[in-house]
Amino acid sequence: MTVLAPWACHPAHSRGRLHEEQSKSGATGERGPRDAYQRDRDRIVHSIAFRRLRHKTQVFLAPDGDHFRVRLTHSLEVAQIGRTIARTLGLNEDLTEALCLAHDIGHPPFGHAGEDALKAAMINSGGFDHNGHTLRTLMRIERAYPRFDGLNLTWETLEGLAKHNGPARHPGWALAEADREAALELETWASLEAQVAALADDIAYDNHDIDDGLRAGLLCVDQLLAVSLVAKGWDRVRSLFPDVSERRQARELVRSQIGVMVNDLIGETKQRIAESGVQTVADIRNAGRALVAFSSEMRTAERDLKRFMYANLYHHPRQLEAAAAAHQVVAGLFAAFHADPATMPAEWRASLPADEPALSRHIADYIAGMTDRYAIREYQRVVGPVTMPDGF
Repeated sequence: MTVLAPWACHPAHSRGRLHEEQSKSGATGERGPRDAYQRDRDRIVHSIAFRRLRHKTQVFLAPDGDHFRVRLTHSLEVAQIGRTIARTLGLNEDLTEALCLAHDIGHPPFGHAGEDALKAAMINSGGFDHNGHTLRTLMRIERAYPRFDGLNLTWETLEGLAKHNGPARHPGWALAEADREAALELETWASLEAQVAALADDIAYDNHDIDDGLRAGLLCVDQLLAVSLVAKGWDRVRSLFPDVSERRQARELVRSQIGVMVNDLIGETKQRIAESGVQTVADIRNAGRALVAFSSEMRTAERDLKRFMYANLYHHPRQLEAAAAAHQVVAGLFAAFHADPATMPAEWRASLPADEPALSRHIADYIAGMTDRYAIREYQRVVGPVTMPDGF
């Protein structure tokens, strides 16, 4: 068992949950010997919202191709990287894993294209933000328990999801609503576990999107060699495995590059913790800067890689064609449901608000929970035929 560092989050010191919980019999251990953060992780894994991630876009539309990553597989890969980092740094692995698994639950169908469409549709109702919607989903929309809405996660998990990318000093309406209920101290930094989850996400998609881009034929190795980080890794892989196929070399490149980035992050983070003099979790929150970080050299290299990926993969003409079709589906659904809410399913009609902005937010809640393929089916039902780009 990993010995927790003094600045790690300890479940025995959790600020607890919004709603008091007690089993019918009053027993405390009848559902197994799990601590608070293990229960949070398990509640996330068992949630409907988490299961829906298997048919939500990561980079390529979720219905297209069995071998491409989707939000679910991406979240599992982030959790694997996050746990490795957390264990090495003496942080709480279960809290880190919970945050990694839940970080994308608020994404609507079709990834960022779907989010852009909802944001535009909601312009007069406060907009839409997938991070705020993650909190909204886990605190309100999930309804698995008899006495309260949401999953009733611990304060530390909610705080980490709200602030894993840093203090949220200008929250959107959904995050502000969560803050009013849970007092998430949005102006401070989150725990180290949350900071790890944020950069584990970057490490995962920086590298796995390369793998998917190569598989789709939208990237080639020669293009990637324009990125210094990739070029160094490719030289290393080819020198170690000169007699295997380029495809196998490319997969080894992705694996080794993850290792390089993880090791850099661990080294830089250890140095920052030592220099900061932090002693407690409270010190972490008031440190005034992120303590989990890449070195300056790696940070520059990682940003160069991101710029390359935006120019050559995320904004590839075939990706933009798919994004336009996805935008049409999400925007069309919102317009149709707003014009005639009676076309929504019965369970959503039953709790339909009468006034704005609650009405628009309710419609967005329904659409944001859809998988890619369900959104397409709903569009065909309430709007009409739609032509989606061919899969890869």
